[in-house]
Amino acid sequence: MKAQTAQPAEEATPDLLYSEAEDDLRAAVRALLADRADAASTLARVESDVPCDPELWRALGAGMDLAGLLVPEELGGQGASHREAAVVLEETGRAVAPVPFLTSSVIATETLMALGPEKGTQVAALLGELASGHRTAALVVPFAAGPRSVRLLVTPAGTVSAVADAATADVLIVPTEQGLYAVDAADATIAPLIPLDLTRPLATVTLDGASGTLLAGGDAAPGAVRRGLLAGAGLLASEQLGVAEWCLAETVAYTRERKQFNRPVGSFQALKHRMAQLWLEVVSARAAARNAADALASGSPEVPLAVALAQAYCARVAVRAAEECVQLHGGIGMTWEHPAHLYLKRAKSAQIALGSAGEHRSAIAELADLRAP
Repeated sequence: MKAQTAQPAEEATPDLLYSEAEDDLRAAVRALLADRADAASTLARVESDVPCDPELWRALGAGMDLAGLLVPEELGGQGASHREAAVVLEETGRAVAPVPFLTSSVIATETLMALGPEKGTQVAALLGELASGHRTAALVVPFAAGPRSVRLLVTPAGTVSAVADAATADVLIVPTEQGLYAVDAADATIAPLIPLDLTRPLATVTLDGASGTLLAGGDAAPGAVRRGLLAGAGLLASEQLGVAEWCLAETVAYTRERKQFNRPVGSFQALKHRMAQLWLEVVSARAAARNAADALASGSPEVPLAVALAQAYCARVAVRAAEECVQLHGGIGMTWEHPAHLYLKRAKSAQIALGSAGEHRSAIAELADLRAP
């Protein structure tokens, strides 16, 4: 009898399509954001002293139970996957909604989940509070830090600049050389900054010896932070996709209505070519973003590559779509009254968030063994 050679296991094919449940989730989130985060109200809010919308977050996070999408049911969450979280981020991107879903419900939550929470532990209790939507958390690392830059551990008396949504967080997740701590935001000094994207506030956090609760030892902190930033970078691609989709749809609608020489400007061949090219790029961005979300949801070994690819591509597409939106709207696109500038600022700021495109391209080269000689 011949010995049979072992056959390599077949890799699962990524599922890039949306399920019926995901489509229903999208419709519900879009309806809520259309009602409570329309362009006029967002424009007015970013010009105020409180750019974040706590009422909108309560409706989205607690009212719709979306704050705990990634938290298991036994810990008080929804037990959903990164695919559903990606759908929510697509819609918050389409509306440039000033809510801490990415920073609290994805990055901070994934960091805590990496610690292997069990019922009755402090980590589990904190995850339950975040899942309820009544409290939010921020990971105290610069928003520009990528998954491969987990060298940004701070000392208990240190200062960290450009921490996203720290000014509105209730709890700060602080990685130090001694371990990962949960610090009450009221015990830290938080100085708001003036960011390019006013819908996602940044702040400088000074701990100055603030006491906190130790959640994990020093050995576990880098891995937990890396997981949080990896999930955040992968799902940020879905937010960038939402930004690009809104810009494309808004531009197409405007060029159909705007007329010159008694013709819609969208009928001119040069503009049709620009919008057709942008549509192709947005479709490709959707594939890259969905691949990253599906890889995260399935725990695929290709997660680092899928995330790096999605970020390297989607960041550029979002910026290009926003720039085209501003330009093809002509004079009105340059005004503060039109929301196009909000999308351009979100796209530009997200382009250097959670790792620059150059960092992610370097990761792709290394992971795919395409390094230069």
